[in-house]
Amino acid sequence: MKFIYSEWDDSLYAALKNMSDLMAIYNYLLMRLGGDVEATLKLMKRLQEQGMLDSKYDLEKFEAALKDSRLIKQTKAGLKLSAKGERSLRRDAFEQIFLKMRASGQGNHRLQYEGGASEDPLPEKRSFRFGDSPRNIDFTASMFNSVKRTADLGLNMQERDLEVFETERSTSCATVLMIDISHSMILYGEDRITPAKQVAMAFTEMILTKYPRDSLNVVTFGDTAQEIKIKDLPYLAVGPYHTNTQAGLRMARQILLAKKHVNRQIFMITDGKPSMITRPNGTLYKNPMGLDPRIVNRTLDEAVVCRKKKIPITTFMVTDDPYLQNFIARLTELNKGRAYFSSVDNLGKFMLWDFVSNRKRKKG
Repeated sequence: MKFIYSEWDDSLYAALKNMSDLMAIYNYLLMRLGGDVEATLKLMKRLQEQGMLDSKYDLEKFEAALKDSRLIKQTKAGLKLSAKGERSLRRDAFEQIFLKMRASGQGNHRLQYEGGASEDPLPEKRSFRFGDSPRNIDFTASMFNSVKRTADLGLNMQERDLEVFETERSTSCATVLMIDISHSMILYGEDRITPAKQVAMAFTEMILTKYPRDSLNVVTFGDTAQEIKIKDLPYLAVGPYHTNTQAGLRMARQILLAKKHVNRQIFMITDGKPSMITRPNGTLYKNPMGLDPRIVNRTLDEAVVCRKKKIPITTFMVTDDPYLQNFIARLTELNKGRAYFSSVDNLGKFMLWDFVSNRKRKKG
């Protein structure tokens, strides 16, 4: 997908005004331009010439710094992102989104009793109770309690002196991240694919760093569904596609059922409206006008199948259109999953619909 810089709307400039750091501006434009480093640097120079980028920034030094830091590399085809640069984009997306949100518990894999689970220590501590694992004992605090009680540096520790770290039960989880690349993600001059990629990269960074035992696969869906590699996320572009949410959910479910993990889940990033399904004979049925009952029902069927297979769906809606939110609310209710609703210009705040506990509350 190509952009004609002179025809970009004011949403670009509004986004730039909210960014004071040059690296943040570079990362945002890089994702908007599908990971094209040379086009991004050229656009930054053009924006500076137009007065939209502060003249205090030395863009030549900035480009040199990117090379010195090995975030970009020179190839025969021109400047490209390095593996380190791709990782830097994911980390920046994580910081921009998830560090601004209060913990919602999603993705923590907390369980009561589950095979193959482990206990992760928390900062909080409490007194030792019968049955606690010795490996969770805080020996420094326990020794201090013994000395305080006996006024003796000898080894006179008793059970009442022992303190242990609180723990949460966790288990590895298989996750499929679904990303909508249909044409509606850029319709009517509204860029939804850039914030969709921000959310996607933030999720992948969270899972890769916080949950290294997890499995993670990425599936894009337009006319059909396709699995891609994590490193390809910055280069995603919207195509002239319809929205075959059914195919995406089906592929995600098939990937997850082949995994041996105790927990399985789907994260879906979309603007909500399905406009195509794949019939049982493999042919496609499409209707871009409104919410076609045939398409809606077959898509909702997939959500129900996922629920029966104990695969919850967490949906991130990158639009605040109530018309589209109603469909996602129904899908989420049938699946007993979760949905986060956000406008494209405010990804730091979400509306959490939690049909598991039957409540709705604002997160941010």
